[in-house]
Amino acid sequence: MSLYRDEGVVLRAQKLGEADRIVTLLTRDHGRIRAVAKGVRKTTSRIGARLEPFSHVDVQFYEGRSLDGVTQVETIGSYGAQLVQDYSRYTTGQVMLETAERMTAEEREPAVQQYLLLVGGLRALVSGDHDAGLILDAYLVRSLAVAGWAPSFDACAKCGIPGPHRSFHVAAGGALCSDDRQPGSASPAEETFALLGALLSGDWSVADSSSPRARTEASSLVAAYLSWQLERGLRSLPLLDRT
Repeated sequence: MSLYRDEGVVLRAQKLGEADRIVTLLTRDHGRIRAVAKGVRKTTSRIGARLEPFSHVDVQFYEGRSLDGVTQVETIGSYGAQLVQDYSRYTTGQVMLETAERMTAEEREPAVQQYLLLVGGLRALVSGDHDAGLILDAYLVRSLAVAGWAPSFDACAKCGIPGPHRSFHVAAGGALCSDDRQPGSASPAEETFALLGALLSGDWSVADSSSPRARTEASSLVAAYLSWQLERGLRSLPLLDRT
């Protein structure tokens, strides 16, 4: 039996039989993994509580024919217990977990940057240093960038001329100059473009000082761009509470 060890975040857990679960994790070195955790739904299980969504864990796996198995689990960080106390942050976390799974389409394909981004996002949610909506939008635009779909918030996505510009088109890749503006383009406020750029670059001084209107407009554009790139929306996004 071949064993290997990695650390990861539990994205999802599904019931299997009477006492087992299939857990989906985003790991540092092995990317997304689906593995069977036997007996974890029994009340006597020592590791069942460590394999809930939002758990940051160190796991030992064994290679199986179709699915790998879990043999040992050590907790690195448990974010679920804190997030469930705040519905807004909990729903934000759910969107992040689903996004992480969708952004790693192939199992066992290394995704170190996506993993580090998710861990950092969950830690920021728990710390409460920034608004949950800002943390989510920052996570989404950076996750898109890591996946190779970085939107343009300054230079024109078509010709590359430096901004600021006044048009944004999802299918075109972001900001558009007046010459390349396409039908159906949105016309975000200048502050909204500045906020989006700050979220992508990590300039939290600009993001934290943004107006509610700019945040709402930015969130709508990020959600639309994400849905376009993924070709279908996230199931958890309609449940998001931004109040």
